[in-house]
Amino acid sequence: MKPIITLITFLAFFQLLSANVLWHNGTLEGAITDTKSSKPLVGAAIVLSPGDAVTYSNELGYFSFRNLPAGEYKITITYIGYLPQIIDKIILQNAATTPIKIFLEPTGVDLPSVVVQATPDFATNLVEKIDLKTRPVNNAQELLTFIPGLFIAQHAGGGKAEQIFLRGFDLDHGTDINLSVDGMPVNMVSHAHGQGYADMHFIIPEIVDQIDYKKGPYYADLGDFATAGSARFSTANILEKSFVKTEVGKFDSYRLATGINLVNQEKQKAYVATEMMYSNGYFNAPQYFNRRNIWAKYSALLDNQQSLTLSFSSFASSWDASGQVPERAVNAGSISRFGSIDPTEGGITGRTNLNVQYARNISPGVFFKSQAYWTKYNFELYSNFTFFKRDSVNGDQIRQKENRQIWGYNGSLHLDKTLAGLPWNSTFGVSVRYDDVRNIELSHTKQRDITIGQAALGNIQQGTGSLYYDGQLWLSPYLNLNAGLRFDQFFFGYDDLLTPGYQLKVVTKNIASPKLNLTYKLSPRWQLMGHSGWGFHSNDTRVVTQQNGQQVLPRAFGAEIGTIFKPLPNLVAQLALWHLGLQQEFVYVGDEAIVEPSGRSSRQGFDLSLRLQLGKRFFADGNVNYAFARSIDEPEGQNRIPLAPIWTSTGGILYQPTKNWSLSLRYRYLGDRPANEDYSLTATGYFLIDGQLQYTAGHFQGGFAVQNLLNRAWKEAQFATTSRLRNEAASVTEIHFTPGTPFYGKIFLSYRF
Repeated sequence: MKPIITLITFLAFFQLLSANVLWHNGTLEGAITDTKSSKPLVGAAIVLSPGDAVTYSNELGYFSFRNLPAGEYKITITYIGYLPQIIDKIILQNAATTPIKIFLEPTGVDLPSVVVQATPDFATNLVEKIDLKTRPVNNAQELLTFIPGLFIAQHAGGGKAEQIFLRGFDLDHGTDINLSVDGMPVNMVSHAHGQGYADMHFIIPEIVDQIDYKKGPYYADLGDFATAGSARFSTANILEKSFVKTEVGKFDSYRLATGINLVNQEKQKAYVATEMMYSNGYFNAPQYFNRRNIWAKYSALLDNQQSLTLSFSSFASSWDASGQVPERAVNAGSISRFGSIDPTEGGITGRTNLNVQYARNISPGVFFKSQAYWTKYNFELYSNFTFFKRDSVNGDQIRQKENRQIWGYNGSLHLDKTLAGLPWNSTFGVSVRYDDVRNIELSHTKQRDITIGQAALGNIQQGTGSLYYDGQLWLSPYLNLNAGLRFDQFFFGYDDLLTPGYQLKVVTKNIASPKLNLTYKLSPRWQLMGHSGWGFHSNDTRVVTQQNGQQVLPRAFGAEIGTIFKPLPNLVAQLALWHLGLQQEFVYVGDEAIVEPSGRSSRQGFDLSLRLQLGKRFFADGNVNYAFARSIDEPEGQNRIPLAPIWTSTGGILYQPTKNWSLSLRYRYLGDRPANEDYSLTATGYFLIDGQLQYTAGHFQGGFAVQNLLNRAWKEAQFATTSRLRNEAASVTEIHFTPGTPFYGKIFLSYRF
């Protein structure tokens, strides 16, 4: 650790020293805000002429160009969803700062005005902003599907976190994707149901303002689980308008969502949002699924240079589930495809969050962010994967349960300096997280009410401390070099409560992860990029302590080349060829409901994304993704990775024939894939179409939304599982599945004020 800290200290000192090399030159600084809401705009692109230097506005909407010779300049500001703006004849003098206040006018998406920039995350940020403005959202977990190539599958009554698939990974519930909301982690380390468990249901989709997603382990500010990808969700500091929204759908489905602006002043913003849901679901046994959410947020500009944000949220959910059904029972007619072997599955869960965020422009080119958060979380899940395989009398139902508190801190210092006269942007970051998990349990149960025996019970203490450096050096206005280094220190502690006496087992491990990215802007319409980096995912504390520190932090190495270009002014295309290798694969074992390590794995593939705009009324998007996934240590023919997606594709259109009407049609395709290592069992693919028709008149907005428009009989979640039914003499290994939603329609009506 000492050489890494020495390197980071040297880089910080050198950057501060370089700030004074051209002290006599001038500075141009400004702040960018929305004309209607007065909110700072984060991520607006500002291009300076002459020279074509580019920078982006920070969380306070602030930007600066430093060490500029005296003279006349022009800046061009672009931001998706806003009218571009040009400010010319800006006069700079030596040793003087020229301030500018910029207001951008919101408008619709305008792809012809988009100028490609040479930054590592330009491509994903652009696609995210387009999709947020042109795609409808039905629920919080569906926000994940804004990541091109990512699929989700629900298989436990709507309350359990969805299974996630991305880049040839069956990520289970989050083993290799790093998720956060307003800087708070979503992934639960050493969770009762599996490592990295990520439940997004505590988010109210109407208040999500931004999704910053990335693929691959290429970014220094992302640590644990950020191997296949990551997504950082940000909620709005102020609602565009207050709203009340009601939804009524098939299967006794109801939803009420509200968002009320309490304070909407230039310097202070506050609102509260709520969500209540209920559904019996489409299974033969009613699901009695309900969810309750509340989210309150306050933000203030203490002056023009600093901000404070406070938020509180609380979430609770309960449900019954029909579980996965074996194909043989459906084929024999003993149950329907919407039936159940054990209808007493289900669960309850809840999460409460407190979050404090502070940001400050310390001086031109120096920006500081600080965050502290606390989470209280509970989880109790009843599942039955194998039915009567182990217990022919009582059945194999299990209970997984935990109570958890998380304390965390994130801090970063961003410096815009120069190196040998070249722009050099750096971020130094630190984060600390501590999880205190009480009575984490795996028990054998019957019909939820009876506990037959406890297989595991204990307390977990897990802590992480991280340091990182991320630097961008503009070798020219068109060539950007991004290098980073991350260091993570882990503490794993487990007290097994089924053994006599207090006996805390402790393991500590650390890992360093270098990153290197290169971006080149060939023209205002064409960018080339190359990414590389080391990453990792952590193992479960219970596994780590049992193995005495073996296989604690399996490494991942990824590399990628790609391009984003505009072959036509109204068409944006993105193509990436990628490779990702893992030192240790995690495999979900259904009959034990645990995650076990296996061996090394390798994946490679390509991603293709297209975004098209025809006039102001028609938008289309499409994504095609391919992945080739294999286990390295297994012989040919036995080296498939179960449930790893091969071909996937999503896309759709949005048509707005008039100011009042809009029609959205979207498709999703997931191809056949192996369900076991030798591909003797197949997880069947599907092709689905969803649609939404919406009408807006004044303060009212209403419409009709449909899922599975063609009413296809499809399998949402599928597993190769060995199970035994009550009257069977021996166990059978075959596909067990959760049926996907049949034709489902809902009407919605909202009032905005």
